[in-house]
Amino acid sequence: MGIGLSVIGMKIVLIGAGGKLGTAVHTALAGRGHDVITVGRSGGDLRYDFADPAQTAELYRRVGRVDAVVSAAGGVPWKKITEMTAQDYQDAFRGKVLSQLELVRQGVAHVAERGSFTLITGVLAREPVLLGTAASMANGAVEAFVRAAAIEIAPQRVNAVSPSVFTESLDDYGDLFAGVPPVDLADVTRAYVRSVEGAQTGQVYVP
Repeated sequence: MGIGLSVIGMKIVLIGAGGKLGTAVHTALAGRGHDVITVGRSGGDLRYDFADPAQTAELYRRVGRVDAVVSAAGGVPWKKITEMTAQDYQDAFRGKVLSQLELVRQGVAHVAERGSFTLITGVLAREPVLLGTAASMANGAVEAFVRAAAIEIAPQRVNAVSPSVFTESLDDYGDLFAGVPPVDLADVTRAYVRSVEGAQTGQVYVP
């Protein structure tokens, strides 16, 4: 990483730490000697709903200066397009796009000069499936934001991790991703480590 920021013992805020992905990312980062502050709506070291910009602001006031912010959360509705409502798309934008954009917009003032943001998108940005219009919209928006934000916030960095359906979740979600190759959680967590400890910015990592 750049001069002035050690890759050992970073202070990291992890959003969505209670989910399957968040738990795996927490284990990977903590196992590499980082101080990981877990945040969730119903679990974690701190309880905040990051879909609410006011709560995001309070979170940053609470944690103080950090080296990295990592997101492993963001839900969207899954429905046929003929059953989607305007509110459904607004909910998808708020839950996965605006929430993560706010982590960066507000976080610029709280993250170390050469610190980083890592956001979550997903395979549906490039491989759409039935019922997934909201997810495709949200993932594509986040990835476009990452590329644009990277040129404005340097030397701070921002990347996204864009996984397929997890191998460990095929029993629950495999039918929605028929024919789409799954990815092991271990490969996804390596992409997060690469984003946090590496030097690249404006990247969308596809594990």
